[in-house]
Amino acid sequence: MNHSSDSYNPDVLSCLANLSNDEVFTPPNLANDILDLLPQELWSNPNAKFLDPVSKSGVFLREMAKRLMKGLETQIPDKQERINHIFSQQLYGIAITELTSLLSRRSVYCSKIANGKYSICETFATEQGNILYERLQHTWQNGKCTYCGASQEVYDREDVLETYAYHFIHTDQPEKIFNMKFDVIVGNPPYQLSDGGHGRSAKPLYHKFIQQAKKLKPKYLTMIVPDRWFAGGKGLDEFRDEMLNDKRFRKIVDFTSASDAFPGADVPGGVCYFLWDNNYNGKTEIEVRNGKQIDISERYLNEFDTFIRYSSAADIIKKVRNHSNSFMSEQVSSRKPFGLPTNERPKLKGDLKLKYYGGYGKYPSELITVGINLIKLWKVITSKTSYDHAGQPDKEGKRRVLSTLEILKPEEICTETYIVVGSFNSEKECINLLSYLRTKFTRFLISQLSFSQDITKDRFAFVPLQDFSEAWTDEKLYKKYDLTTEEISFIESMIRPMDLSQKDESDE
Repeated sequence: MNHSSDSYNPDVLSCLANLSNDEVFTPPNLANDILDLLPQELWSNPNAKFLDPVSKSGVFLREMAKRLMKGLETQIPDKQERINHIFSQQLYGIAITELTSLLSRRSVYCSKIANGKYSICETFATEQGNILYERLQHTWQNGKCTYCGASQEVYDREDVLETYAYHFIHTDQPEKIFNMKFDVIVGNPPYQLSDGGHGRSAKPLYHKFIQQAKKLKPKYLTMIVPDRWFAGGKGLDEFRDEMLNDKRFRKIVDFTSASDAFPGADVPGGVCYFLWDNNYNGKTEIEVRNGKQIDISERYLNEFDTFIRYSSAADIIKKVRNHSNSFMSEQVSSRKPFGLPTNERPKLKGDLKLKYYGGYGKYPSELITVGINLIKLWKVITSKTSYDHAGQPDKEGKRRVLSTLEILKPEEICTETYIVVGSFNSEKECINLLSYLRTKFTRFLISQLSFSQDITKDRFAFVPLQDFSEAWTDEKLYKKYDLTTEEISFIESMIRPMDLSQKDESDE
């Protein structure tokens, strides 16, 4: 059988990278893009030490080994001597599970046993070599792990099951794992842990790996993580503030759609990788990849109390803030505006009308204890779920942001499937608020804080309050906020139209 030189021979680590999980495997091409951020001279330094504290497939260690093999060729001409030196003196990993420890050693040492006869490194005395795995238990206190916050109910499990007590973050002294100082720490940490809450409820975990890595005081740190920290929320507010005020970030590369970085993976809100340089102090180069569009700017991360991806968006927000001192987040309801969960259904009798996921039905007012002041008013509601899948743009790089938009009359209420965006004495004000929410201007400002599928009151923090006795159009708003032709084009390129005549799609 004749094999042409260009016949398809897939890299097993590329195939593994397509597995969808919270522990997303890194494709080799992405690992190399991340390693390209590091200074070139590191690869020809025989004393530089590299750590992947969250080794899964071993791809980072493998690709670093290739670079060092080339970079040290003149200093250590003998190939076997060079291999022995690189693997035993320069590259270190901490695997996240027993399976990934075997996989990592297999892809790095060509043998799951570091000192076995098939290992390409001849100098290891132990089976693990420099890719360690130790099965740890969580440290329980009041039903939670003191290190990672895991739920005892979910993760206190029998010995045959994986504990997910990751070694790197389950110690007060990470520097003791290898007893050495590292020049470079690089990795793709586990993103979250199920917290035993409703549905797919999960608590973020990746930030703990970044914080732990900084404690080791490396010269350089680079990791790829979800973008959800940009806006804070669920356990991430302090971490976001810490990141935004750290001037050691030389560069952040941000993918608005995670599947552009990890084919097949579904990470809401996108992912980013960064280069943190312990000796740097200055502005950060921000490269945003939105489909085929690439936007590059240089600025301080803490211009706002949340991370703004685009420099053009930052300029627009500054203009809006200069003209306004009150914002929609002050009037949007919190979740459960009437205290009713998503699964609440109409009753046989009732003096109110309940809007729920499946339509409308009767509901008795005596069961309502929250939002009583809203019942007699006209209200505008929107679905608490974004129209865009996982808060990500479509193939053209555009978003619609809001899905259902509807007016509730007096005596009409809703479940927590919806939030109340505004409430008024007249229907006319509701109609005018609807016209405002349908503008690209308003939805663009909401999208700047939307890094997940949830639409909450916090997402409206950049949307200025208007006089709703009048109707609003994009043209009127662009003029009011003195937006330039370029700024208008930027908004138009990011947001899909939401035609007044079209029926708003329900969030099914």
